[in-house]
Amino acid sequence: MEIAFIHSPLGVTKIEGDKDGIAMISVLADGEVSPVIPEALKEAVQQLQEYFEGTRTEFTFKLNPKGTEFQQKVWKELLNIPFGKTTSYLELSKKLGDVKAIRAVASANGKNPLWIVVPCHRVIGSDGSLTGYAGGLWRKQWLLEHENPNKQQRLFG
Repeated sequence: MEIAFIHSPLGVTKIEGDKDGIAMISVLADGEVSPVIPEALKEAVQQLQEYFEGTRTEFTFKLNPKGTEFQQKVWKELLNIPFGKTTSYLELSKKLGDVKAIRAVASANGKNPLWIVVPCHRVIGSDGSLTGYAGGLWRKQWLLEHENPNKQQRLFG
């Protein structure tokens, strides 16, 4: 497994993967960036940088996350949430065919190993509130604002 660390507006991003795809992307509070990016990770690094620059709205590199069959099913459904949109845990549970599985869906969402790429940050509470996020709610809010197609200019800052 190859590993690279890159700078992002939300902290240092750790990317892990190999020729079979990217297995994990996570954010760290700080750390050193990699002076050299392994060949197997270059496409993911480039696409993540484009995302943070605001020029990319979807990812096309190969994914290879590790998880249970149920987790994989949830993560696959997360990939269907369009850029700039959100859904609730309840809606996600309905799409997966079991409204009673909301806690299991939320748990699988929280174990998503592919930060940003599998957009767990686009899942919010039914009342529109920002709910739990492994990277911290301030990062979730930043990501949602970054992806909002109707960005408002701040009048006072």
